[in-house]
Amino acid sequence: MNSKMTKVVSYTLAACVVVSSISLTSDAATATSGVSALSSATGVLETTNYTAFAGAQLSVNDMLANATIIAAETQLADNGAEAVSSTEANPYENIAIAQVDNYVYIREQASAESEYVGKLYNNSAATVSETVDAADGTWLKITSGDVTGYVKSEYVVQNDEELAKKVSKRLATVTTTTLKVRESASKDSSVLDLLPMGDDLVVIDESTASDGWVKVTCNDGEGYVSTDYVTLSTDFTVAESKAAEEARLAKEEAERKAAQEAAKKATEKSQSKSSSKSSGSSSSKSYSSPSGSGGSAVVNYGSQFVGNPYVYGGSSLTNGTDCSGFVMSCYSAYGVSLPHSSSAMRSVGYGVSYDEMQPGDIVCYSGHVGIYAGNGTLLHASNKRTGITYSNVNYKTILAIRRIF
Repeated sequence: MNSKMTKVVSYTLAACVVVSSISLTSDAATATSGVSALSSATGVLETTNYTAFAGAQLSVNDMLANATIIAAETQLADNGAEAVSSTEANPYENIAIAQVDNYVYIREQASAESEYVGKLYNNSAATVSETVDAADGTWLKITSGDVTGYVKSEYVVQNDEELAKKVSKRLATVTTTTLKVRESASKDSSVLDLLPMGDDLVVIDESTASDGWVKVTCNDGEGYVSTDYVTLSTDFTVAESKAAEEARLAKEEAERKAAQEAAKKATEKSQSKSSSKSSGSSSSKSYSSPSGSGGSAVVNYGSQFVGNPYVYGGSSLTNGTDCSGFVMSCYSAYGVSLPHSSSAMRSVGYGVSYDEMQPGDIVCYSGHVGIYAGNGTLLHASNKRTGITYSNVNYKTILAIRRIF
């Protein structure tokens, strides 16, 4: 279930945390955390650090001047995220960005002795509304998502638009039934890829936007989409409140246990059906029923369909499936229900970092999704040329890594 949280904010400054690895504790010392340095669902960095907490998405349109409303669709508590349209001439102006390896505590008052109300994770966006000179130094009052509190100014750099560009991502969200990604900025150009309504692509070049086209990355490389059929937005990760973190952890644990139980029941049911079948006629190619549990079992089950066709909009592991249909159907065999959407899969399960990736994890890209098979390989329904196949997991920039079990 998605639940939007909104807060009216105003500000006078923007800030960016630039220390490498720091948490504000009672003595301003570095603290450790069970949450990996991440990027979101949220979770997007152009490095090998991805969000394990799937940070909330925040639109610059709602975040910028004139004390507008921040509409933060958070993944922290509900694991759902939506991009919000941005129409500013400069979407990177006056944005505060955290840039730490882990997180910085946001405190209730301008004091290191004060209770913390949230965590400002790496590359999270915020605004600054007040500067406070205290006995232990200068503090800044910030608002990020649904969290308002204080961080020390020594960890903050203000008005760095280049940093804001670096840590955010531009998205083109599909607003038509089927979006055609073309080789060049022309409706007469060849079609590279097809995307369903609601999916999104990472925008990499807007120099042709005045002509009605933007350049994006898709499963088959780089191409162009018409701005008539997409909504452009700029997304940032925002802070996680203390309550949201507790809710997220509890929800993740409950969903993990439910998925494991569903997989166990599905495997038992499948094995029962298999043993009751007669050994009569068989098809030209037979497939094993799902067995075992956990991510590796999903990979083993899905790997037997390598070579089968890719069909846009399909979800049949034998007769044809697209990328999200493949992931959905593999996990469905283990009793786990997933959406038939590559972008929506960036919100399922819980996030893990690149270094924590293990077989069975769902790997999300711009306009594409697959299952990590181990040893640096991706098992996925790639395209019409190759069908279901293996690829290098780093064949394109990873946006998020999600784990079900």
